[in-house]
Amino acid sequence: MLPQRMKKAVTDNPKKLANLIDLVNLPSTLRDFVGQSQTSRLSCFMRVWSYIKTNNLQDPNNKNVVNCDEKLKGILLGKPQVELAELPALIKLHFPKEPK
Repeated sequence: MLPQRMKKAVTDNPKKLANLIDLVNLPSTLRDFVGQSQTSRLSCFMRVWSYIKTNNLQDPNNKNVVNCDEKLKGILLGKPQVELAELPALIKLHFPKEPK
């Protein structure tokens, strides 16, 4: 079940949802991290989030901050720490923009 905000966004612009779930070819850095040559942006974000939770990379004092290990730094522009709010934007950089 989608939240009301998301339902409105999808009905107003269904292309937004398609951009999240369409399969795309991944660049080599992201391909090595995810372990697949094609995936959706949403699936990729979920794998990154799962990796963060599995390896306990959230800062214990501030859960809104992720302490990046070497593998995560490779896909997040080499930053040692990333705010959770930045994470989708940093992952989105790896996905090619479709021509209009």
